[in-house]
Amino acid sequence: MFDPDTKVLVVDDFKTMRKIVIGALGACGLKNFTEADDGIHAWPLIEAAAKEGAPFGLVVSDWNMPQLSGIELLKKVRGTESTRATPFVLVTAEAEQKNILEAVQAGVSNYVVKPFTPATFKVKLEQVYAKLKK
Repeated sequence: MFDPDTKVLVVDDFKTMRKIVIGALGACGLKNFTEADDGIHAWPLIEAAAKEGAPFGLVVSDWNMPQLSGIELLKKVRGTESTRATPFVLVTAEAEQKNILEAVQAGVSNYVVKPFTPATFKVKLEQVYAKLKK
């Protein structure tokens, strides 16, 4: 599983949802969190962390957000050399096959459908970690 000190960026336009996600991540043993309220604010944080040589080890983002959605943020991350390999999990109420397919084609590491339990979140993170170690 991820090292407890892994830098995690949690992106969601609802503070309550960020707290729920951080709680689920905390239950998985993670403890180093940065928050952003949408993709527009998340992207400069991702870029700066990569430039400083201390990149985020995991980004967990909501799909539906104003200004820059989670899927758009994912595409920016995957389209940038310094952030391309960053594990990226989308949290979404969008369980439609076409949306899941779009996320997979964009390079999502995994996705979590709302509502979720901490146990479900842990399974998804373990799957992401297993892919990283291959």
